[in-house]
Amino acid sequence: MRTIVYADGGCDPNPGPGGWGAVIQDPAGTIELHGGERATTNNRMELTAAIRALEHFPEGAQIEMRCDSQYVVKSVTEWMRGWKARGWRTATGPVKNIDLMQRLDALASARDVRWTWVRGHAGEAGNERADRLATLGRREALGLPVPPPDRLPAPVAAPAPAQTPETVQVALRADLATALARAAGRAGMSPQAYLEDAVRLALELKPPGIARVRADLQRKAS
Repeated sequence: MRTIVYADGGCDPNPGPGGWGAVIQDPAGTIELHGGERATTNNRMELTAAIRALEHFPEGAQIEMRCDSQYVVKSVTEWMRGWKARGWRTATGPVKNIDLMQRLDALASARDVRWTWVRGHAGEAGNERADRLATLGRREALGLPVPPPDRLPAPVAAPAPAQTPETVQVALRADLATALARAAGRAGMSPQAYLEDAVRLALELKPPGIARVRADLQRKAS
C-alpha cells in the first residue's frame, strides 16, 4: 500500500523568500515537514518539498507523491531521462536547478514512487495543508511572527478520491511507465528500445511460445 504524500513550495515574490511544506499521510499518524530560505525561487522550493518528503522514507518504500507543480512531476516522469542521457543537459544548455534535480533523481530511483499532479487550491485537503506549511516555512525564514502550533489548522487526511475509469487508467499508465523504466534500466537499455525488443520477441514467439515461456517462469518461481 502506497503512503500518500503532498508536497508544495513557493516564493513571494519569485525569486525571493520562499518556503516548502510536506504532508505525509502515514498510517500511524500524519507527519508534517516544512522549511524555507530567504533567497530562492518557486521551482527550487517545489523541488525541495519533494526531496525532503522522500528523504523521510527508506529505500524501497512505496509512495504516491502528489504535487501541484507540473515542473516537478514532468521533470521526473518525462524530461529527466533525456537530461541524463545528454549528461544533464537540455537542448539549450545545462539543466536548471541541477543540484536538486540530481538529488531528487537519486532519492526517487531508490524508492517506488508514483508521481501524481493535483490542481492547486482546488480544495484537496492535503495540498491545502502543504501550501499552508510552505507559507509557515517562508515566514520562519524571514524571521516574521508565525502563529503558534495550536492556531494552525489541524492536520487532516484527505479522503481517497473516487475511483472512476479515467483515474484508474491514469494510475495504471503511471505504474506501467514506472515498471518499464525499471526493467529497461536493469537491462541497460532505454525504455523505448526495451519495449521495441519486447514487442519483436512477442511477435517471434507467438501465443504458444509466450505460453511456454510463462509456464517455464512459473515452474522456476515455484
